[in-house]
Amino acid sequence: MQERVLGNGLKVSAVGLGCMGFSHAYGVPTEEKEAIQLIKQAVSMGYTFFDTAEIYGTSENPHQNEVLTGKALKDCRNKVVIATKFGIHFDMESSAVNKPLVPDSRPGVIRTSVENSLKRLHTDYIDLYYQHRADPKIPVEEVALVMADLIKEGKIIHWGISEADEDTIRRADAVCHLTAIQNRYSMMARWHENLFSVLEELKIGYVAFSPLANGFLSAKYDKNTKFDGVFDYRSIMPQFSNEGIDKNQELLALLQEIAQEKHATPAQISLAWILCKKPYFVPIPGTRKAERLRENAAAAAIILTEKEVKAIDGSLSSMEMSEVFGGSKVIN
Repeated sequence: MQERVLGNGLKVSAVGLGCMGFSHAYGVPTEEKEAIQLIKQAVSMGYTFFDTAEIYGTSENPHQNEVLTGKALKDCRNKVVIATKFGIHFDMESSAVNKPLVPDSRPGVIRTSVENSLKRLHTDYIDLYYQHRADPKIPVEEVALVMADLIKEGKIIHWGISEADEDTIRRADAVCHLTAIQNRYSMMARWHENLFSVLEELKIGYVAFSPLANGFLSAKYDKNTKFDGVFDYRSIMPQFSNEGIDKNQELLALLQEIAQEKHATPAQISLAWILCKKPYFVPIPGTRKAERLRENAAAAAIILTEKEVKAIDGSLSSMEMSEVFGGSKVIN
């Protein structure tokens, strides 16, 4: 697979693998042995960028995702880039399917988190360490100072922020240069496009999570699709509701039309649109199927011209579409 460069010269595969779905938010967790095997298959296909977080798991096994990611990649550690995250925990008293998030980026908590993540990931350094969500009680400058110390100590190589806005990016970068932000981005979630000029000015990469709008843009779901009401966040996402599916028919038709022209799939067009948007974009779709790993990887070879990207943007801006899941509630 082709490589891309985020900030600070960090090279990663053009498409990364979001590992969260093996353990969290997309149904009953995948059996560990199966998940490890799929991650190993991704490496053999050319993936070098793997994304996880300390909170991706279940109430019974809260750190499951880091554990299985570490087991899968320990034998090829020097060939891959591992990203993980700190700074939030779930409100376990909530009865919601997608429980609210509680930020906590106190320096002592970060120190404990990084040591625990290193152990679970079977490594002595983390390639890219993200603050998972901003903590309104802790100035981002204080977080950046901790990151600078961790870099000096060799425990992390790069750092970034997830769901960052311009003010947070500028303040953080002024203290310790950011390598990447990780924000939601897809054809249905374009609200961070105002950050492009900032990222280009500061030479920061954009890692796009949920690039397929939680799988909806694969065009593989319809009103007959049923989601687990306990473990699967898609059961409450607006784009998968009957009303949402009706509203998104024009979008799905556009994807099918372009996919046919390019001899590709709707998912590949969705990813190629992101990749052809900016050279510092890296999408990290998740999947539990080997065939989807191959499909997503192949999207990196699909070329959409600047004219084609602009035409798609124009269509997206003018068509009706449903709301799209924008993330779990954050308790400040």
